[in-house]
Parts: sequence; C-alpha cells; structure tokens
Amino acid sequence: MPRSPNTPSPKAGPVTLAMVARRAGVSPQTVSNALNSPELLRSETLERVRRTIDEMGYRPHRAAQTLRTRSSKLIGYGIRPTPGNSAPVMDRFLHALSQAADEAGYRILLFASPPGNASLNGHEELIGLHSVDGFVLSGTDRGDPRQAWLTKRGIPFVGFGRMWSGRQIGDWADVDGASGTDTAVEHLVALGHRRIAFLGWPRGSGVGDDRAEGWQRAMHRHGLPVRGRRAQSLDDTSSAQAAVAPLLDAGATAVIAASDMLAMGCYQALRERKAAPGKDVAVIGFDDSPTAALLSPGLSTVAQPLEAVGRECVRLLLARMSEPGAPPERVLLEPSLVVRDSTPAPGS
Repeated sequence: MPRSPNTPSPKAGPVTLAMVARRAGVSPQTVSNALNSPELLRSETLERVRRTIDEMGYRPHRAAQTLRTRSSKLIGYGIRPTPGNSAPVMDRFLHALSQAADEAGYRILLFASPPGNASLNGHEELIGLHSVDGFVLSGTDRGDPRQAWLTKRGIPFVGFGRMWSGRQIGDWADVDGASGTDTAVEHLVALGHRRIAFLGWPRGSGVGDDRAEGWQRAMHRHGLPVRGRRAQSLDDTSSAQAAVAPLLDAGATAVIAASDMLAMGCYQALRERKAAPGKDVAVIGFDDSPTAALLSPGLSTVAQPLEAVGRECVRLLLARMSEPGAPPERVLLEPSLVVRDSTPAPGS
C-alpha cells in the first residue's frame, strides 16, 4: 500500500511533538493543548493541528500524556547570566537546590534562560515536550514576564527571589537583604563607628534597593546621618573604586557594600590612597563569596543561607504541585554576618 506523501519515512525516526508543531505552523504548547486541553484552542487551529497529527502519524509518548499528573520527576531551572562576582553564589544555590530535589526524588534540568521575553522560549519548549513537572526561577526582577506567563498556563513554579513589583505572583523564597545590612550596621555601631557609608548598585535594582533600605533603616534608628553617605556603582571593582572615593573623602570610617565585588573595589580605593582596609576604614561586603575569605585582610560579609533557600524552593514547588489552588506562600530567610579582620573598631 503506497505511503501518503505527508507520512515520514520509517528511516526518519519517530515523529516528535516539535516536528508536528513546525509542520502545522504553531508552537509546541499549541500541539500540547490540542492533545490535552483542546477547549483552549480556536476550532480552526485545533482542526489544523489534529489534521497534521494524523498526516504525520504522531503518537504521543506515554510520559507526555501524564502532564496533569506531573510524573516526569524533572524540575526545570533556567540558567541566567550573572553579573560581577555573583556566579559562585548562584553555583552554591544550584548545588543546594539539586541536593534538595534529589532527596525528594527529583532531578534538576538546566536550560538557557536569558532575561526578558526571550526566556519564555525555553520554558515553552519544555512544557510543549512535557519534560518537566515545574520550574524554579532565579534572577527575578521588575518586569519579569515568567511568573504571569506560567500562572496563565497553570504550570507550577517557585521563585528564588521576589518580583520587586506591587503585584506579587506565585510562591517564592528569598533572603532578607535589608535584615543583612541592618545587622552589619549594628555590628559597626557596637564597635564605635558613627560615620558609616553605603556603597550600592544603581537605584531600581530590587535586591540592591532592599540592601540599601536595611542600612538606611538602621542608621535612622541610631540617629546617624545618611545624607551624602551613599554611593552607587556597577557590580565591578573599577567602577566601585571610583564610586567609593567621595565617601572616603567625606571621612567615612566604615563602608557597607551591597556585594563582595563592590567591597573589593573599596579595598582597591583604600590601597590607592595608601590606606589599609580593616585598619583605616572598616569594610563589610555581602554574599560571602569564595573571594571574601581569601582577601587580606579577610572580608567581613553577610552570608546568604543558600542551603535553606534550596530546600524551601523544592518544598514550595512540591506543595504547589500537590495543591494547585492553595494560597501563595512566601518565605523570607535571615542572612548572617560573617566577621573577619576587615571590621575593627575605629582608630584601632
């Protein structure tokens, strides 16, 4: 019996959902909807997809038909570019996330997830192929389209980080950056410092603004001035070195930086002035990156509880899978101050 010209040759291998999508001129998600949620599609689109499925002889894999039971035991995690010195921090989080998922019987599936709407392509492909049970999102910030996009499609997800917008969507676990810098101010005040400056990122960064708010809150609580004691920098040492100079000129005896990378720029600025970090000026960073302990003097820094964040992300995601209609849950975890040689008392 002759083959239809539209039927692939047996030598071409099995027909995939992605192949059907290309032939029908639709997305993989649309093919998935045609198979699992046909009520979501317009009648002409549904007819076109079904006709293509029949012509190509596509047969969904059994695992693909279990989308609603979430049985793949895979969790998608999109890798995003990390600025400055934050890559080691995110590596530690990914290790913690993988370990927590493994203990729960799941595996982490990594894929590229660039910022903006382009990040949705990888998510759509994995959903269309039914490869994952849910997603963990990191690098969340204002204008992030992923939460609303996944919610609209009923796909479970959890964020490592808040959305930093007025309308919160979905579950998340985050580190209380404001609490971390507040604690740093308290440590410096107890040592006798009163002229405590803050070196942060440009305003508009959710994480950066949060860390700045904690410094400002603690300074106000102690009646200490903040005017003229805040500088902004990109997350690299050279721009941080230039940004911190006015703070040092104004006589700051201590600097709290929004990241360890910014703190390293402060070290460079002090050495350029023939001053000694940890002797002439106290410095505290944030993130407890591997470099912090290797600097001379060792950098005091605020450490994020990444192991706890990883466990919470897995817990929240599994809870969302089991109870899709439950109210959103948000968890804010406390960081801790790691004290090293960079924070002596003033004049010591």
